[in-house]
Amino acid sequence: MLYHLDFNVEYGADMSQQDLFGIWAEEAVVALGAKDAGAVVDLWKVAGERRVFVVVDVDGPDTLDQILLDLPIMKKMGQYVNVEVKALRRYEDFAADVKSRLAG
Repeated sequence: MLYHLDFNVEYGADMSQQDLFGIWAEEAVVALGAKDAGAVVDLWKVAGERRVFVVVDVDGPDTLDQILLDLPIMKKMGQYVNVEVKALRRYEDFAADVKSRLAG
């Protein structure tokens, strides 16, 4: 299943920008490794914001939850990370569905 993840990362007064960058660097290693392994389809950093968009391909919501809970950024500062999750459908499948509804 494909999921679109929208990570919005904040940080508290108890954390410096350098602390945030250290955790984010660790997260980047994991994210790019997951991309190389095929679980992450692609990911993008929003310019000028502490926000990242990710499309993942995993077998279901249980696996997605397990992955999210194991991310370094979630383990070390999860209280400051908001993740919006949306299930995605391949457009080709949607188009085929629409065509079949027109035919029927």
